[in-house]
Amino acid sequence: MKIKKLIKEIPSITLKGSKEVDVSGICANSKLVAPGNLFIAKRGRTYDGSQYIAEAIAAGAVAIANDIYDPSLTDIAQLIHPNVAEIESLLVAYYYQNPSHEVFLVGITGTNGKTTTSFLVKHLLDEINGLCGLVGGVEYIVGNNRHPSSYTTPDICTNQKMLREMVLQGCRSAVMEVSSHALDQQRVSLLEFDRAIFTNLNSEHLDYHHTMENYAAAKQKLFLSIDNHQKKFNETDTKAAIVNIDDPWCAEIIKGCKVKIFTFGFNPKADLYASELKLTSEASHFNLHYRQQTVSCSLKLIGRHNVYNYMAALAVGLTYGQPLEKCVQILHNVKPIPGRLEKVPNPLGLHIYVDFAHKTDALLNVLTCLQELKKRRIITVFGCGGDRDRTKRKHMAQVSEKYSDLTIVTSDNPRSEVPELICQEIAGGFSNQKCYCIEIEREKAIRMALEYAEKDDIVLIAGKGHETYQIFAHKTIEFDDRKVASEICQSLHRKKQQ
Repeated sequence: MKIKKLIKEIPSITLKGSKEVDVSGICANSKLVAPGNLFIAKRGRTYDGSQYIAEAIAAGAVAIANDIYDPSLTDIAQLIHPNVAEIESLLVAYYYQNPSHEVFLVGITGTNGKTTTSFLVKHLLDEINGLCGLVGGVEYIVGNNRHPSSYTTPDICTNQKMLREMVLQGCRSAVMEVSSHALDQQRVSLLEFDRAIFTNLNSEHLDYHHTMENYAAAKQKLFLSIDNHQKKFNETDTKAAIVNIDDPWCAEIIKGCKVKIFTFGFNPKADLYASELKLTSEASHFNLHYRQQTVSCSLKLIGRHNVYNYMAALAVGLTYGQPLEKCVQILHNVKPIPGRLEKVPNPLGLHIYVDFAHKTDALLNVLTCLQELKKRRIITVFGCGGDRDRTKRKHMAQVSEKYSDLTIVTSDNPRSEVPELICQEIAGGFSNQKCYCIEIEREKAIRMALEYAEKDDIVLIAGKGHETYQIFAHKTIEFDDRKVASEICQSLHRKKQQ
């Protein structure tokens, strides 16, 4: 696209250099710049993009968007605007021709449950609306191609590019996990959502947002952005906000929302509600109620929290005009979600679960769920990531102590922090020194748990879930809790057979 066409509809922008430059793409990360790209040199919270202009040009950038004109860049087109971050979303939306206008787009926000809900929504929409793309914390699914994710919600350039690729590959729908960071940093700006889902809000990410009010306000932005002003598909197209009525922050999240509100939960006042929940190690059994209908359900995902996620996904189908029984039937055989209470098959008679729970409330949800299933003991292996909210460390220890018979504290992506010091901070949350131990090396910690466990014990390996790596200060190594646990079980079984 010619740069003169790209900036035609953008006010208050000055072009220095040739108007005939061809732009092959837009990028705000200098390490990802390709030849012919426009590089967005915006100022962030912790970096100044202008420091990377030389690197971007060396990589092949033909144009720069910056807030200050640099006369030394004689062969580079320069777009000058006082607020580069403000025009970034306009440039990207115009370049990729607003692909969110061409798909049925579902955005999911909340502290916990985004990933599971997104997989359920994708499974549902694949059946009722054709191929559905996905952008989330486990992977990005673009048509029939799958890529491991680097962020729960990528930057706006990546989002628009992926949505355009989804359209080109025949996707009629897309579902996106929308983090509070992404909303605060405008990573989903100008994306037109047809459904906005709120799962829950708990005291996490306060290292970034500082207060729960700020955290809620960031989430609320998704619901303030959705409206019925533009009809995508037909005159009867109506957008909707789908919210967890049981969450105390629900009313605050939807304040000012301009579209129809659809509620779900265990509260009988909800539009869709569940009752008579019974949990087993294989499934969750309950009744669903919607418009004088009652449907009996058996969900192959365990736990009360997964029933919430399931209802949120069903609500997408119901607000799309699909019958409850049809939606339930579609989701009946949904596959396990990677790293979300994912069971590790083993020959030792143990119930081993790997879960991404790396926050206080997520760990509480998982352990209270497993408490309802326990026959003997619960042994929990967990750690806390480095360079992340330190306040949760003691709280996660308190949760594990309350709901586990033994906790083994270990490393979990220590990043630039010293693993031993992270574990010591976690240990400060335990009141009984006999209920926990520390093993810094994660593989040894998992082995210790599995060697200690006996038949019918539950072993929870929490924190990393679907991740296949571990991040240290100066290196990243391959590490998959599921694979490690399976191999250790096989080894222990062979020893018993000898």
